[in-house]
Amino acid sequence: MEKEIKTVRLREIAATFFMIGATGFGGGMAIVALIERRCVHDKGWLGQNEFMHGLAFGQILGPFSLNTSTFVGYYLRGTPGGLVAAASFIAPSFLMVSALSLLYFRFHELPELKSALLGSNPVVIALIVVAGIGMARRKAARLEAATVAVIAFAASTLFGTSALTVLVIAGCWGLWKGWRTGRLG
Repeated sequence: MEKEIKTVRLREIAATFFMIGATGFGGGMAIVALIERRCVHDKGWLGQNEFMHGLAFGQILGPFSLNTSTFVGYYLRGTPGGLVAAASFIAPSFLMVSALSLLYFRFHELPELKSALLGSNPVVIALIVVAGIGMARRKAARLEAATVAVIAFAASTLFGTSALTVLVIAGCWGLWKGWRTGRLG
C-alpha cells in the first residue's frame, strides 16, 4: 500500500530549509540528522525509507547535506521543490559569508582586525588537532591502525608525500588486506 503524499507549500519548504541552513552546525552528518528530524519525524513529509534513499543518492557527488535537502524538496514538489529547498538551505551561509567578506574587505587594514585574525589561527589549528586526536582514539586503538597513521603522517610531513598519494597507497593497502583476509570477493 503506497503512502499518500501530502502537498507541501513551497513557502513551507523554503522556511524549513532556511532554518536548517541557519542553525545546522557540526558538519554533513549532523546537518543530515537535523534534516531527518525535521522532515521525517517532526513534519512527516516522507518516511524513513524514502529519506534513506535520498541520503544514499546524496552521497554520490558533492556535499551530501545539500544533496539530501534537494532530494527532500524534489520528493515533495518536483523540480521547483528541489530548487527551493537547495536555495533556502544555502541562503543563510551565503548571506553570512557575503556580509563577513564585505566587512573584511572594508576593514581588513585595521590593526584590531589583523590581531583578531592572527589570534584565530591557533584556535583553528587547535580544533583540527582536537578532532584528529578524537578520531585517532576511536580509529587507531589497535596497533595496526596506529602504525598506519604514524607511517602516513611521516610520509606526508617528513618526506613531502602528497595527501592524495598517501590516500591511494592506504586504499590499496586496505583492499589488499581485505582480499587477503577473505573480506573482499
